[in-house]
Amino acid sequence: MVRLGTGIGWRPEIADAVERMPGVDWVEAVAENVCPGHLPESLLRLRERGVTVVPHGVSLGLGGAERPDETRLTALAERAEALGSPLVTEHIAFVRAGGALTASPRLEAGHLLPVPRTRDALDVLCENVRIAQDALPVPLAVENIAALFSWPGEEMTEGQFLYELADRTGVRLLIDVANLHTNHVNRGEDPAKALAELPLEALAYVHVAGGFERDGVWHDSHAHPVPRPVLDILTDLASRVSPPGVLLERDENFPAPEELERELDTIREALTTGGASRTAALPEPVRTAARAVPEAPAPVRERLALEQTALLSALVAGTPAPEGFDRVRLGVQARALAAKRADVVAKVAPELPVILGEGYRPAFLAYAQRHPMTGGYRRDALEFAGRLLTEGRPADAGARAELREWRQERSGPKPRSRRPGVRLARATRRVLLRR
Repeated sequence: MVRLGTGIGWRPEIADAVERMPGVDWVEAVAENVCPGHLPESLLRLRERGVTVVPHGVSLGLGGAERPDETRLTALAERAEALGSPLVTEHIAFVRAGGALTASPRLEAGHLLPVPRTRDALDVLCENVRIAQDALPVPLAVENIAALFSWPGEEMTEGQFLYELADRTGVRLLIDVANLHTNHVNRGEDPAKALAELPLEALAYVHVAGGFERDGVWHDSHAHPVPRPVLDILTDLASRVSPPGVLLERDENFPAPEELERELDTIREALTTGGASRTAALPEPVRTAARAVPEAPAPVRERLALEQTALLSALVAGTPAPEGFDRVRLGVQARALAAKRADVVAKVAPELPVILGEGYRPAFLAYAQRHPMTGGYRRDALEFAGRLLTEGRPADAGARAELREWRQERSGPKPRSRRPGVRLARATRRVLLRR
């Protein structure tokens, strides 16, 4: 088992600060944001200093009804090899639905959504995990996720579900204590009971993050300080086992480096407190070899596909909520998905908020209500711009011409010319259109 120590999530916005932070033993990078052939200089410098870098995937959808996409698995493997990582991590979640199994359009959530804790879903997940394990050059660890709602008719607790998964596949676990807190607030699940049921000998490392509560719902934002209840769960975990690694996650609203360093110190204190209450250094439990995982029968995958597609359609396409779900909670989740979608599109296409000004967000949210995402965020940005132009918007002719120009530059069969003369002509035309 790899001993990682204390780490922090590497993000481009805090790359310089992370390099200067004392006591950072390792970092985690979002796998989809790293190109193996053009690794960020900051990560290369950290690697040269002996700092471990772990790629953390967010798009495999191991909990989905379909088998993992080979292209995505290959990409994750390439990142692990390029970074010299001792393991890779992903999530126990589904992120897309529809497609061939349901003979319906494919839908993308743009978010990690919970899988039902049923025997059918577990069978599919176990097979998907084994497929991923066979395709990756290093061990795989999977993370429990935060959820705003529960599936009706669940047959297992979170701890039982994770225990079965680890026992059947031999996969390691990335336990997010912030997500245990989220599920405590949103779903009434006892974090201590979940920890007691987990196979802690399979623990790879731990995530710690912040969030906020609004109207009785906890939002796992990764943009706020780590609250005391999350640290208390970490202390409880550390009283049961010595975690091989602990990592602070922060994805936006980044504070000063000094504040991040204080949070890391607080995390270390929670680990020390938990470790001091550990009654004795118990011997490492002996894990038996993973059992053979049978192929999930086609009808099982088809049933799960129909269930997940109906749920995702209610969240992103405005169809009725499936029977048994809390409609209020699904409404909260739907609004959160649309808001996240607007934020991410603004990041991947920063020109859109500039061109549309204050009208960007309301226009995009109105668009999202009628047009679910069927591809990635870049495609989403192009389709949003195309829809506005089809409707004769924005009202300002100059802004409309600039939006048309922006879309043409990114959707043509080849990049538009960058020669100075051609660029000057295009800029002149935009100025004239604005008059």
